[in-house]
Amino acid sequence: MPRFAANLGYLFTERPLLERINAAAAAGFKAIELQFPYDVPVSAVKAAIERNKLTILGLNTPPGEREGEFGLAAVPGRDKDWQALFARALDYASAIGANAIHCLAGKVAPEQRPAADRVFADNLARAADLAAAKKITLLIEPINGRDRPNYFLNHAEHAADIIGRVGKQNIRMQFDFYHVQIVGGDLIHRLEKFLPVIGHVQCAAVPSRHEPDEGEVNYPAVFEAVDKLGYRGWIGAEYRPRARTEDGLGWARKYGVVPAH
Repeated sequence: MPRFAANLGYLFTERPLLERINAAAAAGFKAIELQFPYDVPVSAVKAAIERNKLTILGLNTPPGEREGEFGLAAVPGRDKDWQALFARALDYASAIGANAIHCLAGKVAPEQRPAADRVFADNLARAADLAAAKKITLLIEPINGRDRPNYFLNHAEHAADIIGRVGKQNIRMQFDFYHVQIVGGDLIHRLEKFLPVIGHVQCAAVPSRHEPDEGEVNYPAVFEAVDKLGYRGWIGAEYRPRARTEDGLGWARKYGVVPAH
């Protein structure tokens, strides 16, 4: 049976982060993933995770200091800034016991894409060695250009190519069904094709990005395929709730996300 983790960048967001951790556990989640927890002290986050007996998966590298940035890992000329962002993410992830860091590639102008491809590979190779020393996996995620115009990494095929070229065992793909559906569809075939390099999976309805119980994706069939193909990791619930997060969790009940009483 698929196992679901609460993405606390999207779920329970009417609360501050530490209360979101409590709320996720109370709603029946056994694992969480974070996005940008950096304003909250490591010790407080770690204590909340341990108190609630949760598994902590991953977090994102910080988006950057400049307005509109969404990562720097592939942005030409920003290597030093990227290294500082990654060091911050690695320290934080290691301190809270996370096992993965999603390396945000960043926005790149079309004419910079050839250079960005080289920059991304070089930056990932160096970061992977630092992460390996702390037993942390790096994730790269194809993100659709409708939601993130000019984001460098859009296609699962491109992500798989980069992973193959860099050749580090701890670099994997974050395969978000929401983004993959918007960019190319054919979800179950693509999941099967790329499963050898997939390190994490996420879901949300398409096109609304609400709970995965509406829209154009037949998620019961997709989740069944996840099981049949042998994926044994967590699926991150990374969607925007239609209302209160708790009120929209009916879809998750049959997968064991049941409130504590």
